[in-house]
Amino acid sequence: MAAERSTRDRLLDSFETLLVEGGSRAATLDAVAAHAGTSKGGLLYHFHTKDDLTEAMLDRLIEQANEDTKRMRVASEGPVAYYLNTSVDSGSAFDRALIATARIAYERSEPASEALGTVRAQWLSVLEAHLNDHALAQTVQLIGDGLYFNDTTGHQDPGALPAAHEILRRLGI
Repeated sequence: MAAERSTRDRLLDSFETLLVEGGSRAATLDAVAAHAGTSKGGLLYHFHTKDDLTEAMLDRLIEQANEDTKRMRVASEGPVAYYLNTSVDSGSAFDRALIATARIAYERSEPASEALGTVRAQWLSVLEAHLNDHALAQTVQLIGDGLYFNDTTGHQDPGALPAAHEILRRLGI
């Protein structure tokens, strides 16, 4: 039986969900507390400000990215296939965190932009080490970016991922 999520994690989950659904204007401290099923005092016990909440969310994103990068390095299908296969929104907590972070990065949040840059650099490093070719690794990453954009914008093309795999197969990757 899975352990119950801590209040802190439920607050972060709620913050991310509200960011994904409505951006930072919708993710007020009151809304986060209500969504998490706790009082505003309970939220303020863990996070004194919205900036504290944002910082904790970004720290958790980096932890999730570190775990994802570890899985990518040892994936049985190889790092390239793993990266492409996970470049679609699976509805995971990591996907929610990425989308929430992107939402606030688009609103000119420097810390969010830096966190996304860190995550992308980690993925690129694994791809580059595997492919031994910086330009090719960047190309694969950009294909993954396109797959993620395709999947998260509401205009999904179900043939996009198989097509990406086919093109890379033709290139011998």
